[in-house]
Amino acid sequence: MRRHLVPAALLLPLTLLLAACGGNSAADTAGAGIDGKGSLTLNVGDQKGGSEAVLRAAGELKNLDYKIKWSTFTSGPPLLEAVNAKAVDIGGVGNTPPVFAAGAGSKVSVVAAWHGTSKGEAILVPKNSSLRKPEELKGRSIAVAQGSSAHFQLIASLKEAGLKLSDVKVKYLQPADALAAFTGGKVDAWAVWDPYTSQVLNAEQGRILTDGDGVVNGLSFQVAAPSALKDTKKAAAVKDYLERLRRAQDWVYRHPDAWAKVWAKDTGLPYEVALASVKRTNASRIAVAVDKPLIASEQRIADTFTELKLIPGKVDFAAFVDTRFNGGLPPSTTTPRVYKDS
Repeated sequence: MRRHLVPAALLLPLTLLLAACGGNSAADTAGAGIDGKGSLTLNVGDQKGGSEAVLRAAGELKNLDYKIKWSTFTSGPPLLEAVNAKAVDIGGVGNTPPVFAAGAGSKVSVVAAWHGTSKGEAILVPKNSSLRKPEELKGRSIAVAQGSSAHFQLIASLKEAGLKLSDVKVKYLQPADALAAFTGGKVDAWAVWDPYTSQVLNAEQGRILTDGDGVVNGLSFQVAAPSALKDTKKAAAVKDYLERLRRAQDWVYRHPDAWAKVWAKDTGLPYEVALASVKRTNASRIAVAVDKPLIASEQRIADTFTELKLIPGKVDFAAFVDTRFNGGLPPSTTTPRVYKDS
């Protein structure tokens, strides 16, 4: 990959992160880690520095009476392909991949949700770019991972600026290739999410032209295979797994510095980048119910992609959720937490 604009020492941590994410392959299952014990195995899809890392940091992988087998994916869309293929029982993704999966008729069910800020979802431009406001993106080339949360954030941000997706030149690239295009001057902008946003800012590779706060819904999900949910024992494991994830997220909010240190070690990111991402995005997330407002919000995303003919037909998002794990969680519209420096 070409990275002529930044000293190699600054790029090494992100290179490690991208390599760990497997930019040229959907999943890294070779030597996949296994936690817990017992006869039941829950196959969990993850992204680098995601669920496994936070559960381990929070001490939530102890005393498991079932096994968790981890597989790491580059982004949400390939993870959900694995869920549809029953290779993965459950995995974490952003707000847009389930919409594309539903549009493809995939067998997936949203079973849990978190609501956080969208400040980490940003459209980045090179530091020396002449672009100063989103309206100036007309006719420019923008890298984005197709079907990712950044994909919808790009569309929504363009709409806020009075532009359509057809007004820009979209380059569908996974993060590793997008980084090369962005730093090599092959694209004018990059729509992406944290920690990539924080990494680019910290390395002074670019700046934020606009972010998704107040533009997109700030939701992230755990999505399961319906076949796993039909298995009584696996459904019980899913319930336990989700409870552990919720406790782990509460731990992140109470211990942002500790989580940033673990996250940095797990991904190869500099500690300063990890902490910036925690403050901007991760610590803000609160577990919420999979409810009617959530379904309506995701339906609007689905309808947007249908209108753009990026999804072949009408999607009924309500058919792709399972509310049995809501418990006493607050509504999906609950205001995200605000990180406060101690």
